[in-house]
Amino acid sequence: MGVRNWPEDWQIRLIQLLAVPGLMVAFYLLLYHNGNLIDACTASSWDDCGKVSGPDAPYSSIGPIPVALIGLVGYAVIFLLTWLKDWWPLLDDYSPELIVGLTGFAFLFSLGLTALELFVINAICRFCLVSAAIITIMFVLAISYLRRFSAEAIGEAAD
Repeated sequence: MGVRNWPEDWQIRLIQLLAVPGLMVAFYLLLYHNGNLIDACTASSWDDCGKVSGPDAPYSSIGPIPVALIGLVGYAVIFLLTWLKDWWPLLDDYSPELIVGLTGFAFLFSLGLTALELFVINAICRFCLVSAAIITIMFVLAISYLRRFSAEAIGEAAD
């Protein structure tokens, strides 16, 4: 397949661009989880980041690993994967499937965390919802990219 460029890879470029605010939100949540920042969103009993991702929140970690750190690593991997595909042709051939798989896993993980917020914790974190929205958009873009990539591959095979 080889390396493609911006007009053809607009979905990947948008995913790459969305990874930046995703990294920033995840980093903010990690700092907040570690107690380095004060709570910026205690607007009501329903909108409370402290209950969801604060230092004492029971569901803010999976074992010793903060959920925000998982998000930070996830966004970094997505960014690196979308960037490295331009420099490593072998990765470029498999990048649509890898990106759909990674963003799909992140989408399901975010969906589970959002359900946990709504039905178990009974509070939401607006920063967590922003992250979930970013991941959802990335997943939709990745599916669009995979469909176009597959159509191109079928067209090249027919030639």
